[in-house]
Amino acid sequence: MTKILVVEDEAIIRTALRKLLERNKYVVSEAPSVREATSKFNLTDFELIISDLRLPGAPGTDLIKLAGDVPVLIMTSYASLRSAVDSMRMGAVDYIAKPFDHDEMVSAVKRVIGKAKANLKAHQGAATGDSKVSGMIGSSEIMKSLYSRIAKVSPTDATVLIHGETGTGKELVARSLHEQSKRHKELMISVNCAAIPETLIESELFGHEKGAFTGAASTREGLVAAADGGTLFLDEIGELPLEAQARLLRVLQEGEVRPLGSVESRKVDVRLVAATHRDLRALAKEGQFREDLYFRINVVQLEVPPLRDRGRDILSLAEALLIRYCQQFNKNSLKLSPEAIQAITTYTWPGNVRELENAIQRAVILCEDEREISHELLDIDLDLVHLDDQPEGEDPYALGGRRLTSVPRHQDPSEDLSLEEYFQRFVLEHQDTMSETELAKKLGVSRKCLWERRQRFGIPRQKSTSK
Repeated sequence: MTKILVVEDEAIIRTALRKLLERNKYVVSEAPSVREATSKFNLTDFELIISDLRLPGAPGTDLIKLAGDVPVLIMTSYASLRSAVDSMRMGAVDYIAKPFDHDEMVSAVKRVIGKAKANLKAHQGAATGDSKVSGMIGSSEIMKSLYSRIAKVSPTDATVLIHGETGTGKELVARSLHEQSKRHKELMISVNCAAIPETLIESELFGHEKGAFTGAASTREGLVAAADGGTLFLDEIGELPLEAQARLLRVLQEGEVRPLGSVESRKVDVRLVAATHRDLRALAKEGQFREDLYFRINVVQLEVPPLRDRGRDILSLAEALLIRYCQQFNKNSLKLSPEAIQAITTYTWPGNVRELENAIQRAVILCEDEREISHELLDIDLDLVHLDDQPEGEDPYALGGRRLTSVPRHQDPSEDLSLEEYFQRFVLEHQDTMSETELAKKLGVSRKCLWERRQRFGIPRQKSTSK
């Protein structure tokens, strides 16, 4: 059972938050102050502490040191960048402003607890020499190559560009770069450039002086300055407007930032890690991204592979996520049914790890069986087959440019097959003794899907009197 401590002096908010968390299957304890929290409870007994920033007596941030390794989520009605940055510099795991949206709070709690468990697993792995990248699971050759590059570049201050499809875990790579760097004791500021309106992005990143523009009622420090001494992670940097790109270039070239409306610049020591799913070189040629900035940020490029290219990592990830969500939702230990495993390993996961995580989470929530997850609960489109990247002029339904019409029966069935090879082998070896309905059931697909894949792979249905 996941235990959470809520420290909030306003009884109405404290009670509402307790009920919200209990509805989501958490065990919740309460306290109105830091003093009462420490006198009534052993803080290390909890998986998460949620505390108001301003409390009678000591501030909520005092719990950060008192709680040791237990993550502390700070909430406050005095929403400001300054208090957020200060809280996180003191070690708060995250920050949320009141009044908070219920879904936002539940999402933050799940994210924090999930990361804490992943970090614990990574630290335990480190003791046995099995640690790779905090929060990332995978032992495929393509991932080992990524781990190696991360280990090489992390100790340096080199600017890194992380490229990969949406949902592949680019932020985990950025965080690993920070945690393995000499800046790991300082703050890592993460900014999603696509999530901030174009009219506000320069103010958010570089700050502004009072009166710099309509609505600038006070001086505000930007996120670049807030990351001084640490790491600035700019996710989806391809969405950054050209004007902001010019200012960012100055930060990289001169090591200084000038807030909007200011005549003075401030020196900053920031390591930049950027990420994108777009082709920045192509955007630069089209005039949509500054070419000089592209070359500045592309000192070292890390490519995060899509899930479909990671082979057996897919099943390892699915099983790790299943354990996490069974614990989170207080479910008995569930297993994936053979049909579910087949579905997971034959699907191409266009949404990558994020899509897999959502599918497993949904399946655990909806599962009424006390033993296993069925493939229906995953709710994935088994007809989706990845047909990109085929050489021009070759049949996209042939395997590697050739159509497979027979498979030697003497080959070891446990050998490392591609998903397409496995499907074709199974059909060819069993179609003489099994009906179409039986074949489809064993493969965990519909008869319609089986027929369509026969067409794709050039395996015509055999006319047989058997069954």
